[in-house]
Amino acid sequence: MNSTIALFGSLFVNIVLLCVLAYLIYLIFRIILVTVLAIVASKTKTKFDDLLIDNKTAKYIAYLIPFLFIYISVPIILKDFVKWEALFGKLVEIYIIILTLWIVRSILKSFRDYLKQQQKYSDKPIDSYVQVIMIVLWMYGIVVIIYEIFDVNRTTILGTLGAISAIIILIFRDTILGFVASVQVSLNDMVRIGDWITFDKYGADGDVIEINLATVKVRNFDNTTTTIPTYSLISDSFRNWRGMLDSDGRRIKRHILVKAKSIRFLTEVELQNLKKIQLVSKYIEERQAQIDKYNKTYNVDKSLSINGRNMTNFGLFRKYITNYLEYYPGLNHNMILLCRQLQPTAQGMPLEIYVFSKDQSFEQYEYIMADIFDHIIASIVYFDLEIYELPTDRNASI
Repeated sequence: MNSTIALFGSLFVNIVLLCVLAYLIYLIFRIILVTVLAIVASKTKTKFDDLLIDNKTAKYIAYLIPFLFIYISVPIILKDFVKWEALFGKLVEIYIIILTLWIVRSILKSFRDYLKQQQKYSDKPIDSYVQVIMIVLWMYGIVVIIYEIFDVNRTTILGTLGAISAIIILIFRDTILGFVASVQVSLNDMVRIGDWITFDKYGADGDVIEINLATVKVRNFDNTTTTIPTYSLISDSFRNWRGMLDSDGRRIKRHILVKAKSIRFLTEVELQNLKKIQLVSKYIEERQAQIDKYNKTYNVDKSLSINGRNMTNFGLFRKYITNYLEYYPGLNHNMILLCRQLQPTAQGMPLEIYVFSKDQSFEQYEYIMADIFDHIIASIVYFDLEIYELPTDRNASI
């Protein structure tokens, strides 16, 4: 009885000493590793070692070393307690496996953050690849842990996992689809981090800030965040504005509705008055000379305006707007510049502007478009044209 008590007493003392030594080893190696890594990080130009510090890689390694010491010491301390030795040995092994995975995870996170800082990889879905690697490592770690706990053959475990692969695929369906989508998105260059996308199905309209295995995060222009399933990028339709931002101009395509009854032929007196408008004065002279020549050649009876060739207020206004756009400084004149009429509607005759602004930024784009249409609306009255508006009570009374 006394020998058993003495044996347990010495065991208790040994365990206490082992814990104290392990803690001292942890403190020593934590100070050494953290200090050395900090010194190295301050001396080198690369940011990778700084990221290792931020992700606490040195601290995790400092945790691992004392547990390796405990793992080696347990068979010696518990040599007279076989069952306890097996139990504590397995617990320490499991903790070492989990801690090793955490160290690998911190290194991968540092590598991910480092690549994101590189211009070449800043717009790539690095998170997705890191997550896939970690999923594979965790699955392997779980297999090893099961093997250590139950002493099951690893081949048997892998065979069992293969047999229940359908259930595994069902459980990890979103993860698998997300990985496939991430690869396709990256290979086909469909979306990059920083792209402006519009996804009506999910109410997303803003910049992509993150692409990972399961979701794509979009910061909308109202500073809200929309989360989109990664797989939807290849299964649904969305709009990516990158091509517009990378081009030399942003398209302005907008129209006004002109009342059809206000469109008519112009008289000689009206043409003389309209010559005072500098942007069309030369055009009126040249065009009128061509019309007079045609009418004289074919002996046209001009007692009625409909006979022969004539200028209309709507046609002249289109020419005026075309000339105005050609001189407008905010437009890219190397791209399409057009003022055209569209198919007539029940509300009137659409007059559309189809041009490209030099500045693609949202603020300047809106300013340029508003400035152009301010001028169009203000100048249309000089050509005796009217813009269609829904009737109001005030208009009805007038």
